[in-house]
Amino acid sequence: MSFELSSAAFKHNERIPKEYTGEGKDTSPPLAWRDAPPGTQAFALICDDPDAPMGTWVHWVIWNIPGSRTSLPAGVPRGKEVKDLDGARQGANSWKTDNIGYRGPMPPPGHGPHRYNFAIYALNQKLDLAAGATKKDLINTMAGHILGEARLTGKYER
Repeated sequence: MSFELSSAAFKHNERIPKEYTGEGKDTSPPLAWRDAPPGTQAFALICDDPDAPMGTWVHWVIWNIPGSRTSLPAGVPRGKEVKDLDGARQGANSWKTDNIGYRGPMPPPGHGPHRYNFAIYALNQKLDLAAGATKKDLINTMAGHILGEARLTGKYER
């Protein structure tokens, strides 16, 4: 068995429904994972768009999701700490304002479909990383603690 990430809202390489985008409700999609590696104590998740015209655009950074969880509900609240997820912390996305928590796809019109990569990391411990940190900070802090990784890609265009 292998570590897998999925969503009830869209399948791998298919269109992300509008409600989870900047044109809709701009709420995070439901995500579920299975077969996390033995010894997983926490999860971290990054969502980004490698097709953005100005370079990779970060849509979501969240970590210290309890290792006992196997899913995230739709609409995880924005904010530095998520009480419903036992204090999971969220970091900075690429927006200049309202830049903590999930912000959905909103590619420039006429640029064709963009890919939105959701990557979940199984970690051997919770991370000592302050809320509001960047994707780069998270990647650096995870180094040496990753037990496994699973990916899900959705697409969206305006």
